[in-house]
Amino acid sequence: MASSKTALILGATGATGKHLLRELLSSNEWSKVGEYGRRVTPETNLPENRSKLEQKTIDFENLDAAGLKDGRWDVVFVTLGTARAKAGSAEMFEKIDREYVVNACRAAKTDDLSHEQRVVYLSSGGANPSSPFLYTRSKGLTELALARLGYADTIVFRPGVLKGTQRDETRLAETIVGYVTGAMSHFTSSVEIHVPVLAKAIMKAGILGSSGLPSSVGAVKAGQEGASFTLIANKGAVILGEQK
Repeated sequence: MASSKTALILGATGATGKHLLRELLSSNEWSKVGEYGRRVTPETNLPENRSKLEQKTIDFENLDAAGLKDGRWDVVFVTLGTARAKAGSAEMFEKIDREYVVNACRAAKTDDLSHEQRVVYLSSGGANPSSPFLYTRSKGLTELALARLGYADTIVFRPGVLKGTQRDETRLAETIVGYVTGAMSHFTSSVEIHVPVLAKAIMKAGILGSSGLPSSVGAVKAGQEGASFTLIANKGAVILGEQK
């Protein structure tokens, strides 16, 4: 029996987002899936089972016109992000990586207090609001900002090195790290994760919610007073994504 849950995905054209979009469209848990973003997945790249997909190109600088509230989304999935080099400057990186994410999730939150919504955010390993490094600091600050929006449930994933991202460009540092973590992965599941596995874990967390996560995932409460969230580390994401 199909569910009546609705899901919004922000960042569906990214390395993890495109796998998550396919998972959402393939699952009977969702009656409607919204893909909103600066650009959306081309029709040629969509699976055949796309009848429940609603695509909309939006301007993150004018979210009032985006109609994010109109979908009354049960779960908001966020895989939106960028890199400093791609953004062009530290200022633009933080605007895209944090401001766009937080503002869009705020805009997607309904005014109906009886409608309990969940937000699931793909952060990064090492995320820390006090980090001296721009990337991990931005992720940590975004986690806290999302937790303060007042969603009924906030879940954050902090994966390790992403395997199988199929980027258009080759990143030497990632390649070197990949060789190292690939060797380490024979001894621990805490350092890397294959993107399709991560996408499955993210969707499952959206379905189950914090209270429904298996204990084997090792999810913990994190954040600060007034900004707490459920945290799933790399090992837990692997376990959740590989469970049948």
